Amino acid sequence: MRPALLDPLFASVASLPGIGPKLADLIARVTSREDADDCRVVDVLFHAPSSIIDRRNRPGIALAPQGAIVTIEGRVDRHLPPPPGKSNMPYRVILHDETGELALTFFRAKGNWLEKTLPVDEQVLVSGKVDWFNGRASMVHPDLMMKVSEASDMPLVEPVYPMTAGLVPKVIRRAVEGSLARLPDLPEWMDLHFQQKQGLPSVADAFRGLHDPRDAQDLDPQTPARRRLAYDEFLAGQVSLALVRQRLRKVAGRPIRVDGRIGAEIGASLPFSLTASQQAAIADVRSDMAKDERMLRLLQGDVGAGKTLVALMAMADAVEAGGQAVLMAPTEILARQHFATISRSAAAVGLKVEVLTGRVKGRERDEVLARIASGEAQIIIGTHALFQDAIVYKDLMLAVVDEQHRFGVHQRLRLTAKGLSPHMLVMTATPIPRTLVLAAFGDMDVSKLTEKPAGRKPIQTVTVPTERVDEIVARLRSALAEGKKAYWICPLVEESDVSDLMSAEERHAGLSKALGPKVGLVHGRMTGPEKDAVMAAFKSGELRLLVATTVVEVGVDVPDATIMVIEHAERFGLAQLHQLRGRVGRGDEASTCILLYKGPLSETGRARLSILRDSEDGFLIAEEDLKLRGEGELLGTRQSGTPGFRIASLEAHADLLETARKDAAYLLEKDPDLTGERGQALRVLLYLHRRDEAIRFLRAG
Repeated sequence: MRPALLDPLFASVASLPGIGPKLADLIARVTSREDADDCRVVDVLFHAPSSIIDRRNRPGIALAPQGAIVTIEGRVDRHLPPPPGKSNMPYRVILHDETGELALTFFRAKGNWLEKTLPVDEQVLVSGKVDWFNGRASMVHPDLMMKVSEASDMPLVEPVYPMTAGLVPKVIRRAVEGSLARLPDLPEWMDLHFQQKQGLPSVADAFRGLHDPRDAQDLDPQTPARRRLAYDEFLAGQVSLALVRQRLRKVAGRPIRVDGRIGAEIGASLPFSLTASQQAAIADVRSDMAKDERMLRLLQGDVGAGKTLVALMAMADAVEAGGQAVLMAPTEILARQHFATISRSAAAVGLKVEVLTGRVKGRERDEVLARIASGEAQIIIGTHALFQDAIVYKDLMLAVVDEQHRFGVHQRLRLTAKGLSPHMLVMTATPIPRTLVLAAFGDMDVSKLTEKPAGRKPIQTVTVPTERVDEIVARLRSALAEGKKAYWICPLVEESDVSDLMSAEERHAGLSKALGPKVGLVHGRMTGPEKDAVMAAFKSGELRLLVATTVVEVGVDVPDATIMVIEHAERFGLAQLHQLRGRVGRGDEASTCILLYKGPLSETGRARLSILRDSEDGFLIAEEDLKLRGEGELLGTRQSGTPGFRIASLEAHADLLETARKDAAYLLEKDPDLTGERGQALRVLLYLHRRDEAIRFLRAG
């Protein structure tokens, strides 16, 4: 049960003074909540200001710099409403001070309201951005207007919050003030010695400081208020991960100790030998699985570094020990592809492999389920259909999860609940920087695959402005005539009025016209069978050029594709570009990746593309991506079980993450059920950060 102390903070946002259901919807949108029902007072507290308006700048009209936000005190001279019937013309109010004259400009404004707010001959204060045109100063829609006689309570410095259409600053400010007024007296969960050494305020003072910046320096992530809240956010995350781990480890694992006979047979049937880091990863996995506690290992490896083979060796050991193994992929395409790759090697040594996805229906599905329940199916590959309640395993010993960042901690637990606590191996081709591994997977040991398999040629990467797209099409024409295969990646499915990005459908139409019928199209809105049919035609060579959205990003394997064109490359994150580039260069021919960009590029955009052009090292690229974009976007989506931090930033607060991790480990060692004084305070912290899941483990454990 959430402590009653927090009830005021978990009331609906609509309960705040002056905020009704309609405004609550808009506030939910800016605080990244699904809807108004899910948006609470506490979410407003975490909605940090992004800049400030400083009304202390009062230079006088004639000295106001172009584009600066200034506050002007002047006398209203006259109103100039638009002529009758011309409501599209602006309404102007002219005022002056001792240095000059200023025109306030309003579009679609109500004249009687302006006459009341800015009466002629009244001394007024206005604040906003000044524009100069032909020697005349104007201010369009001032963000503040009041009579000097009423200005005693005007805030001189005002925080500016991230907004959405329909929300005005006044409303957010009102919601923030209402939320701060409800802050209860919270217990202290931070180590006192650490708090004093770092000079950090109490939680309540940190929230007050966050929402009351006095100047631009107060927005720096290193201010005491922000560091305090960042630490709390990290600590809540690390304690929950540690609790999950403690719970998973409480259920003893079953040691898998075999002589590796099946694995050795698979190794012998391969046309190549394993890389040194593959051998090291297999050794890590074997040593983990032989222990009495369950394995929880993250296997990181660049695109094409051979993770699937490491997973297959682990699954072979599970089967040799008399159990079953599952491999879970995030998409149908990827599951089917793993099935194709694995069944080739498995068939050579007599292993029985099944595939189960949402698309297997009716009688066929019943038969697959029966083979899983009887144990006839030894390795089962599929999507999250694998952990629906209808599925019963005979003896599940190992679960392998591919592309972990698409599965949150909760799914890991649901899968765990299926068997007698299977060992868990998680694979990702998105190289994740160390700080992010700590934040998102604090509960895992990590193995890295660092080499590319033998025979892989480097990929030549070039950047080309969109204006030269015709040259690219001409080069593709001759490449396709020579029998080569190519991808063309677009950011959108269909054209939209909002964006000038080239849509996949439009680009497909243009390229089909230029290059003939061998051009296919695949995107996320197509059904599974439609996508598969196009992919199969591309693989067989019936299609030579595949126009696609990012659905091909993970795992699509067409070894003879050698050209990758990525349109609007400046719109993609580095890690994603690196993933897409990894779709080529998988065979023994030299490959090319062409990054088409629309100029002019921003500083970040230019930096991003040049890092990619100069390096093929996924781990280096991931570290750079973290510096350039921050962790929120690094793993693609905010909802993917990754830590979408609200105040904390992995770049700015990495030192705090390290401390929070150690602190969480120490606290749970001393007080595993969080029943002591500091443990009780930590429970409050977990609820405050909506980590209720973690507390359930305490009770269930």
